[in-house]
Amino acid sequence: MAIRLLIPTNGRRILNKAPVFLGITFLAFLLVIGAVSCGTTEEGVEEEGLAVEEGVIEFEGTVKVAVGRYVFIPEASGFDIILQGDFEGGTEGLVGKEVKGEGEYSPERPSILIVNSLDVKDASGEWMNIFTRGEDVMVAEWMTLEGRDEVFPALVDLEYDNNEGWEGKEKAKVYGQLEQNEDGAVIIVLDDKDREVGRIIVDNIDDLADFYIKKLNLFDKFWLYMDVKETVEWKTRRRSRELFHADVLFAGLY
Repeated sequence: MAIRLLIPTNGRRILNKAPVFLGITFLAFLLVIGAVSCGTTEEGVEEEGLAVEEGVIEFEGTVKVAVGRYVFIPEASGFDIILQGDFEGGTEGLVGKEVKGEGEYSPERPSILIVNSLDVKDASGEWMNIFTRGEDVMVAEWMTLEGRDEVFPALVDLEYDNNEGWEGKEKAKVYGQLEQNEDGAVIIVLDDKDREVGRIIVDNIDDLADFYIKKLNLFDKFWLYMDVKETVEWKTRRRSRELFHADVLFAGLY
């Protein structure tokens, strides 16, 4: 199955008519597009060295993970696919189904694909449209890697008896493991030798964080990005090593 980049000019024209297989990383894909873009346009404008500013991606594959408005399709590796707007039944019902669609991307958020339309293959093998975007998509600035590094400083050398390690910070990231059970969720914070140095009580897990945790199901340790909330009182902290409360916003390997 091929992936194609469409660039709007006076109308939309396909720059890359040869199939570029979805298993290629998105970086390689951009290099291919960059090579095709060099030369002269139909209007005679020199394009050598011109970076693609925006475009449309056509994709097709089987949904592996879906949480809230976020969908992961292995055949479209490199993209977090976002469906913004009303979607009857929720995206979770798409898991395991074959879909195809068209979405927008820009170099400012190269790992994000905003879906314009989505079709699903029914039991008879026919394609049926189930989604058409009807509203703008709000994307947090920190969803880019550079933005996350700026917004979420890493908490290191945490100690239960030194609350200055986290207090005063609104957002942060820690390396560790997420434990979830019927009583709730907790982050076990690990040092560089994988030793437990404390625990963080999770009050809420955002859809995007849940989406990435499911994508990272082969890993049990990763970075968790969070809103830092209230500190656990001293007596409890000394006994349980629970440091503070947090809302988890994102999860990743770096």
